[in-house]
Amino acid sequence: MVEVFSGRTLVNKDGDLVDPEPALRNKVVGLYFSAGWCPPCRDFTPLLCDFYTELVEESEPPAQFEIVFISSDKSTVLSVEYYHDMHGDWLALPWTDPYKHELKKRYNITAVPKLVIVKENGQVITDKGRKQIRDQGLACFRSWLEVAEIFQNFNG
Repeated sequence: MVEVFSGRTLVNKDGDLVDPEPALRNKVVGLYFSAGWCPPCRDFTPLLCDFYTELVEESEPPAQFEIVFISSDKSTVLSVEYYHDMHGDWLALPWTDPYKHELKKRYNITAVPKLVIVKENGQVITDKGRKQIRDQGLACFRSWLEVAEIFQNFNG
């Protein structure tokens, strides 16, 4: 994942710039393609918040998981408003960064919401993160880790 965002800067909810290298290292990452104007996005985002909170903020030790929000909103103002009002305490690609278009193409994003789960190098674990969270809850994270480990062993 660090490779995917190499040379980029992410932001957190406070508006601080975040270096993706330490923030995403050794983590399973959810690329959350979403928009505030999208009713299914507004329906799923609170569920994703709960999932993230339980895994990262309430687990000891915190799960090696991070989310990066990639906005399909129509403006910076709308994107920031949606991010602040509805999203968890995860990271975002700045709305002004044209790299979002490359990411949408790379991961075949044709509609939102879409949660693509990837390993650190950007290799897809699943492009059905949203459905898996709805169907399996926290249990899906363990299966993502197992797939990531299999990839790790296969590629290492």
